[in-house]
Amino acid sequence: MPTELQINGRGYRRPDRHAVVICLDGCEPAYLDAALAAGVMPALAGMLAAGGSRHLARSAMPSFTNPNNLSIACGVPSAVHGICGNFFLNPDTGQAVMMNGVEFLRAPTVFAAFQQAGARVAVVTAKDKLRALMGAGLDCSRGGAVCFSAERADQATRAVNGIGDAALWLGQPVPPVYSGDLSLFVLQAGVKLLAEHRPDILYLSTSDYIQHKHAPGADEANAFMAGVDAALAGLLAQDIRLVLTADHGMKPKHRADGSPNVIYLAPVLEAALGAGQARVILPITDPYVAHHGALGSFATVYLAPGADAAAAAATLAAIPGIDTVLSRAEACARFDLPPDRIGDLVVTCSADWALGTREEEHDLSGLDAPLRSHGGLDEQVVPFLASFPIAPPQDGLRNFDAWQVATSAGD
Repeated sequence: MPTELQINGRGYRRPDRHAVVICLDGCEPAYLDAALAAGVMPALAGMLAAGGSRHLARSAMPSFTNPNNLSIACGVPSAVHGICGNFFLNPDTGQAVMMNGVEFLRAPTVFAAFQQAGARVAVVTAKDKLRALMGAGLDCSRGGAVCFSAERADQATRAVNGIGDAALWLGQPVPPVYSGDLSLFVLQAGVKLLAEHRPDILYLSTSDYIQHKHAPGADEANAFMAGVDAALAGLLAQDIRLVLTADHGMKPKHRADGSPNVIYLAPVLEAALGAGQARVILPITDPYVAHHGALGSFATVYLAPGADAAAAAATLAAIPGIDTVLSRAEACARFDLPPDRIGDLVVTCSADWALGTREEEHDLSGLDAPLRSHGGLDEQVVPFLASFPIAPPQDGLRNFDAWQVATSAGD
């Protein structure tokens, strides 16, 4: 394997120890603050006391799962790799679809490049929606790579995933998708993969079920973080270089009575422009909306030919809770987005608000706790921790610096 690699215009080194990156989905920095203060993360506290680093970073925008996991996996923003939401309006078909297919990815992953250079690679995701994208370009059939999801661990095969029945291998049943145990399964699988498969590169990506339901410091949140810490202890005992970051933060988006605090954009645009003049796309939409009802803090708006874009932007900007209304060109320049995969306008809202299409289009029956969600600028701040000293660049860390930091540690 060569000593240095160039991947998507960035330099990486062959790691001298196993390099492990964890994307702790939805990990608002306050979850770590509360858990450390409560004493439920002794392994993490010990890592930091022994010379580890703790910083803040910015995620890619929108601050959703798919764009950020792919940004971490590729080391670059969405403008390069093309994945700018969980859901988008496909310009080739005019249909709104999930952006889960490998055909939407425009850049190689760090994982594929390292395997092609001779490294052993392992990737475990919580939900299967990410597994195909994370595994793009990996050849798991010849023993040099493992890639599977916790959600479908019992369906893993050696030919496709590099391991057969990962649930049987781990000795645990597949947890429910809507549970914190799904994330702990990922982390525990990482501990065992490191011990048995010895990958040079190991990526572990969890889910944000707990964070959508429980605030930092809540008993349930701290119990989950204690489970995360137990897995960290198992990883750190194996002499690794660890980077832990998140895909996005998480903020409460509800009123004092617990009801969702939502700005429904479609009726506002219809009143301003007329019927059929605007279509709202919410990129948070994915197959797992029970815990957020497809309500986040980022939306993109497609306008009909001849529709008054300036009037639409002014109408939206005047709504209390809206903090950003950008044209396509402005949004691409500010957020590093691919121009062919967003609408004419991009809208974000402040921390305590969420954006929807129309009230009747959102099924909130699965919300059994006050709404907590993400997607906007206020959820862009994420933790960035390492098991070794690092000096952040002058312009700050991005979560997608994770692999460069993990493989180039010691510079």
